[in-house]
Amino acid sequence: MPSQGAIVAVLALAGLASSFMFTLVVPIQAKLPELLDASREDTAWVVTSTLLASAVITPIAGRLGDMYGKRRIVLVLLGLLVLGSVIAALSPGIVGVVVGRTLQGAVTGVVPLGISILRDVLHEDRVDGAIALISATLGVGGALGLPISALVTENADWHVLFWVAAALGVVVFLLVLWIVPVSVLRTAGRFDYVGAVGLAIGLVGVLLAISRGNEWGWVSPATLACGLGGILVLLVWGAYELRIAEPLLDLRIAARPAVLLTNIASIGMGFALFGSNVVYPQMLELPVETGAGFGLSLLAASLVVMPSGLVMMVLSPFSGRLARTVGPQLLLVLGAISLVLAYGFTLLFSSEVWHIVVANIIIGVGIGFGYAAMPMLIMRSVPQSETGASNGLNALFRSLGTSSAAAVIGAVLATYSRPFEGMPTPTAEAFHISFLLGGGAAVVALVLALFIPRRRDAREARPSLPE
Repeated sequence: MPSQGAIVAVLALAGLASSFMFTLVVPIQAKLPELLDASREDTAWVVTSTLLASAVITPIAGRLGDMYGKRRIVLVLLGLLVLGSVIAALSPGIVGVVVGRTLQGAVTGVVPLGISILRDVLHEDRVDGAIALISATLGVGGALGLPISALVTENADWHVLFWVAAALGVVVFLLVLWIVPVSVLRTAGRFDYVGAVGLAIGLVGVLLAISRGNEWGWVSPATLACGLGGILVLLVWGAYELRIAEPLLDLRIAARPAVLLTNIASIGMGFALFGSNVVYPQMLELPVETGAGFGLSLLAASLVVMPSGLVMMVLSPFSGRLARTVGPQLLLVLGAISLVLAYGFTLLFSSEVWHIVVANIIIGVGIGFGYAAMPMLIMRSVPQSETGASNGLNALFRSLGTSSAAAVIGAVLATYSRPFEGMPTPTAEAFHISFLLGGGAAVVALVLALFIPRRRDAREARPSLPE
């Protein structure tokens, strides 16, 4: 039997590989139309497809893990990562790259599944610290992955990015197969295929409207059809889930106050995190002559924002101990307060590079605490047989926050811009408004966190099947 430390380390590496996929193409994003000989609207799908796949697959994978074994589904998702990476690496055109990126997005489901595995296999005293570490990888992978992607792009052909991703996926797959024990806790019942299809259609509609609304026009027929159609499908899906005996997601459990408030707060936390990922690098890379930038290279800018990820990693064991001492609800409150302070600091001080470094360190504290607290709150409020699906749902809510941040802040930066060397360039006012929006999302998360019940929900768990 592998040591518990080895299991945690492997699952943390899987989380890092998952979050790395979201910054993988950042260094080449602006050049994609030229590299793929396609329009900018078409190349936007290289990013959008990953987002959609992540949001759709994560809650479904959580349920599959509860029913058929969490390690088994983790291996399937890692296999999809490798397959998608190879397809993208071998593809000279847009279609293959979008297909590959879609398959890469599916790997996001390994994080909530990994957290659920920890609850199943670790001693109770080690669970909180391990969860904090795995949760931190959601931010650490992106922060560390960005300079790696920048280095690869500056020194090699862009296809090498996908070969790196494929190699990483193979290594993690083999380590999971070797180190992580086979799941012994299974949920009885049949998989809800109708619910999975309904959830996928509804989420794709809503997320398409959010992610592409700025480009299509917020009141355009395409945006309204996707958004309103997706909401309608999700309403019908919810009614269906409440009526069947074995739903994809038990919405009655999801409606418990601790679970519901945590999930809604996750939207604000996700918005605040991704808002910083969008705004700070752009500010750092814009030419000094624009009056709003620092003129750094992509590699230098990525090194400036990297401390946030390092802080998340360093804080993870402390987060676990703090959660056992004061409870995860207070930990989430402290995380939200840190995010409010980070954005407040940037609103007051953003004229020097070191100001951005300090702000990113504070954001690392906020996300380190907040992302560690959310799965702890979820797992204290749901039966053990529902941990995979419930953590997957929480990851979905975080995705709604990040996709909303990309759309809203992208719209702000595009609206408040002026020409510079023939290209529209965000102004200082655009960044100021973006900081206000990020801070506002953190305030919303803080208010919701204050109302989360502190006591554990002691309701009976569903019966489980041994392997």
